Amino acid sequence: MFDGGIGPITVSTLKEAEFFLKGGFRDILYAVSIVPSKCRRVHDLMRAGMRPDDPVVMAITRLLHESPGANFLGYLTHAGDSYNCPNISAIKKHAVQERDAVVKCAEAAQEIGITPKIVSMGSTPTATFSEDLTGIDEVRAGVFTFQDLFQANLGVCQTGDIALSVLTTVISHKKDQNRIIIDAGGMALSKDRGTAGQKNDHKFGLVCTVESGEVIDDLIVESANQEHGIITSRSGRDIDFSRYPIGRLLSILPNHVCMTAAAHDEYHIYGNKQEILHIWHRCHGW
Repeated sequence: MFDGGIGPITVSTLKEAEFFLKGGFRDILYAVSIVPSKCRRVHDLMRAGMRPDDPVVMAITRLLHESPGANFLGYLTHAGDSYNCPNISAIKKHAVQERDAVVKCAEAAQEIGITPKIVSMGSTPTATFSEDLTGIDEVRAGVFTFQDLFQANLGVCQTGDIALSVLTTVISHKKDQNRIIIDAGGMALSKDRGTAGQKNDHKFGLVCTVESGEVIDDLIVESANQEHGIITSRSGRDIDFSRYPIGRLLSILPNHVCMTAAAHDEYHIYGNKQEILHIWHRCHGW
């Protein structure tokens, strides 16, 4: 994925940029608008939300190109609306719109004598289903590294493709309420409810076995307090509590993997025999 471990990568905080810079990465894209208070930490100028046919785009292009204190590289877009697409056909159409928009900017720049070095697009849905990348130099996608339940609902992946889950322990039974209590709540899972507006509402996550990673049919994390998650059956059928004794380990698939992954200091990478192959550390803060 990377050219000799130097990139390219996309980050969303300056803390992440500094973290990867220390790790040897040199081609780093900070995909967030810059405020003046952060200018001492970054020398790039970015602006979000402009239409490709807005005259301001070319005005900024010319300004950066002619400025002795800036190095104009090119254009970037992100198809955030692709997350609202109802099906794969709609995602493909959105991918075309995304590509056409950013390529149009590049072509307009060339008409005024400025050649962009980078024309960049990407969101996980459009990166997955783009069929024509003519004129594009790089495609960025973040969620595809792990995938999540939101993407599975879009048809971008299957639940079996989701590579990150939260390990949790059964700590209590509420048999009169048909509930299993686990020690992973909102602080571990996040309270992102992105699937609430989709065809399959997974509440706060799907429950899986640790041994095989398979989804346990009908179990769902119905609610999440700060430190406790509450599992119940989606259908309302009685849970067989003997299958989930106190102390049993379970894993939870997240709605939005970015939110869930950000809650943890490190990731344990498991092999087929449940042995830890690697431990990946991450940074926190902004």
